[in-house]
Amino acid sequence: MPELIKAKEPFRFCTRLHLSELTGLRATTLGQFLALIKEVPGSCVYHHTHRFLQQHQYLSPEPPNDFAYWVADVLGEDELGERLASIDTIQYSTIRSLREKIASTIENYLKDSPLAKLKFARSGEEFHFIKSVSFILPTNYIAYDLKEFAEVLKKITIDSIYFHIFEARLRLEKPTNDFSFWIENSLGNKELGEDISGFDPYTRTLEDLRNTIIQIIERRISI
Repeated sequence: MPELIKAKEPFRFCTRLHLSELTGLRATTLGQFLALIKEVPGSCVYHHTHRFLQQHQYLSPEPPNDFAYWVADVLGEDELGERLASIDTIQYSTIRSLREKIASTIENYLKDSPLAKLKFARSGEEFHFIKSVSFILPTNYIAYDLKEFAEVLKKITIDSIYFHIFEARLRLEKPTNDFSFWIENSLGNKELGEDISGFDPYTRTLEDLRNTIIQIIERRISI
């Protein structure tokens, strides 16, 4: 086994507590829905595109988003629902760009199907916008090299995995996930960092993510 490189800066693992909070905003038509999507806090867009991942961490494959579900199942606009469901979330590194994609998808659909604006949701089936509120907490786990990093990954909660893979990248507008960023910049291992950032985390459960990252790192350590 080659000598392990010590990181310039240790990796400090964090975890998160999550609350869902009603905003009081609701839509009954596609026009209202579009207008509110452009104005609601980014934490609303995040909640409705990631809620399934957070609440059903052990299920796979890629979860649906609330926007696509409401448009198709409540308003009966199946084609638009498919367009919204097919938006590849991993392509967007900021909530702002994801919001713009969702809004433009709806706008383009309404240009071709203007009568869709006239459909109303039945009473009790309006779309209620909810925002995600996160509290980030430090853990006692710190890693100085890849071996320690892999060992900690076996112990931390899936909330910590979720924060460092999904939330830190999208909500905090980082170019990659925390793990890859640390491996590339503190350990100088660009190839390994790219290996970890190269697969689609949205098609895996959180436990599968944990195991996959551990396997990649342990293979690299044993070379």
